[in-house]
Amino acid sequence: MSDKTRTQSGARLSIYAIIGLILLVVLLGAAAYIAINRYVLREPAAPLENVTIANFVYTGSCPLIAAQAKGYFTSEGVQVSSQVYSTGKASLDAMFGGKADLSISGEMPVMFAVLNRQPLAVIATIARGDNVTQIIGKKDRGISTPASLKGKRIGVSIGTAGHFMLNVFLTRQKMSINDVTLRDLKTEELAGALARDEIDAASTWEPTVGEIQAQLGANGVSFQAGDLYIPVLTIGGTQTYVASHTQTLQKVLRGLIRGDDFCRDNPVEARELIGAYFKVDANTLLASWSDYRFRVSLDQSLVLQLEDEARWAINNKLTKRSDMPNYLDHLDLDALQIVAPAAVTVIH
Repeated sequence: MSDKTRTQSGARLSIYAIIGLILLVVLLGAAAYIAINRYVLREPAAPLENVTIANFVYTGSCPLIAAQAKGYFTSEGVQVSSQVYSTGKASLDAMFGGKADLSISGEMPVMFAVLNRQPLAVIATIARGDNVTQIIGKKDRGISTPASLKGKRIGVSIGTAGHFMLNVFLTRQKMSINDVTLRDLKTEELAGALARDEIDAASTWEPTVGEIQAQLGANGVSFQAGDLYIPVLTIGGTQTYVASHTQTLQKVLRGLIRGDDFCRDNPVEARELIGAYFKVDANTLLASWSDYRFRVSLDQSLVLQLEDEARWAINNKLTKRSDMPNYLDHLDLDALQIVAPAAVTVIH
């Protein structure tokens, strides 16, 4: 064998030896890693914080429903459970009664809660709805135009968005609330009362509007508020809870923001989630879906709307209070300013 051949063979053997040594080191290292980690106690994940949110039957609460169903809350570190009530006022009452940590409601119950000196703190709004509060009348009871509502029996939950919308709608038609006969009914009682001819029309919101329209079919006629009234969906808690749970609220708000995005970007699945949550036909939500604007925010317009509605409540003697409260004292901006500072436009 030539010297050149012996040299090449020796080089190959050296390379193989080096590769073998590297593999041996890797295998030994992997075995050591497995052995060590078998006995190392891993730090457990932080437990999820439990938060109970009182909700009410309203399509605009889609962000909460989506955030629960899609796991957005749990991924932010909170375990959210929700309770469903027939109205926003009932939702707020449950929260004040200690049954929930937070409450979702329209701005009308918020307005009344502050007028009644309840210790409420709103942390955000999550949706607005154009034309989602409507008056639905029966044609066989002589209702075909707004003017034909005069003298009719109208079912409504007193002190709710349905009541306020009916009032401003009649005013636009140069009538007053005294030109109709009000029947104070729970939201879930309206459809049955119409079916039994106990009332001629109802003033309420989605998804009840869609259910009644489906029930009446060709015998139904609807009147919308247009720009007269745009309800705002809020989330809040007691001032004590909100002040002491800023970090928890940040997690909840992040989950709701993701829920907002889902409701905007996935309308078909969002309606299916709402239908399952409220046990209604998802198809009844289709007609009004484009009227919702899902966005977590705190706008100056909320303060102005609350003040306008407070004047209405005072003038109609729906409250014993005669002075205008400072609604800014009942908005807590801290959590949302940390999570999404651009979403806060309240002048303070």
